[in-house]
Amino acid sequence: MNTIRLLSEDDLPAAYPVMAQLRPHLSEDAFITQCAVQFAEGFQLAGLEQGGRLRALAGFRIHHKLVSGKTLYVDDLVTDGDSRSAGHGAALIAWLRNYGRERGCALLSLDSGVQRFAAHRFYLRERFDIGAHHFILEL
Repeated sequence: MNTIRLLSEDDLPAAYPVMAQLRPHLSEDAFITQCAVQFAEGFQLAGLEQGGRLRALAGFRIHHKLVSGKTLYVDDLVTDGDSRSAGHGAALIAWLRNYGRERGCALLSLDSGVQRFAAHRFYLRERFDIGAHHFILEL
């Protein structure tokens, strides 16, 4: 049976091997430190557990934007490579939808790297629309 719950700082060492598959530039220490900073800013991390092991993660925050009102924004969405195509990503998206609705969010949004074609197919299957281009400028 799958269980989805919000993770705490105590859960981060167990979450790191999954998150490292999406964010390989972060060491475990950097991941834990960065999560602590982001938790203080309202970041939350949801984990899908199966068989006592974390199989998928969603890092997100709720904020207000002029363009969309109250928005649940997904920073990170990753399923463990050994557990892909088992419905874990779809289960997390459904959980995020409900979590956002229960908190009065008008929109669920995320960005995805242009090279992540399989992720794009997944988001489109999950009924996301491509709503914008995201531009960046390194400072």
